[in-house]
Amino acid sequence: MAEHEREPADGDEQPATWVKERQVGDVAVLKALADPLRLAILGALKTSEDRPRTAKELAVELGEPQTKLYRHIKQLEKAGLILVAGTRLVSGIVESRYQVAQDSIRLAPEMFTTDSPVRSEAYGAMLAAMDRVRGDFRGHAVGGRLDFGRSPEGAGAPSGLFADFALRLAPARLARLQSQLKELLDELTAEGPSTADDAVDVTLFTLLYGLRAGTEPGTER
Repeated sequence: MAEHEREPADGDEQPATWVKERQVGDVAVLKALADPLRLAILGALKTSEDRPRTAKELAVELGEPQTKLYRHIKQLEKAGLILVAGTRLVSGIVESRYQVAQDSIRLAPEMFTTDSPVRSEAYGAMLAAMDRVRGDFRGHAVGGRLDFGRSPEGAGAPSGLFADFALRLAPARLARLQSQLKELLDELTAEGPSTADDAVDVTLFTLLYGLRAGTEPGTER
């Protein structure tokens, strides 16, 4: 059984095409992102960055048939969202191991302008992310891995936090809230994964939006 590793870039353990943040601005990448299963593949690879995974390993973790994943993996690879970290020969068949090609993904703001030709696909990618989070949450809830009943002051891990509300804000206050959230997210990204013995896996999903002035329900003419 032979194994071939992809050569790292000079002074870096990541492949040459790996980037810290990938700003998405073309329709091919958007379409690759607009699927909950492909997002789940990216998520699984992200949580195991130190150990690239094969399609077989991903299938076991995601509870999906291995044959079903091949098409999605190839689309992610073609879009440049994942990389082949190495290959090995298993019973005469080349088996690839994959890793993410970026630390984070950001959708380019210009894709959401009213005259953008990919505006629909951009929102489609966002909706797919929401579907993935919903599916993951349902699976964790059914599997008994969540506990929203424990108070933060109690023993053990803190409980989850859920908030869903709408309110009216002045544009300046909305901008300040966006800045505060971005600062927190940037701080968490800079910290990276915790190596503490009692660290737990955490999911943080943030969605904040304001309606354009004059488009609120009841104001259309």
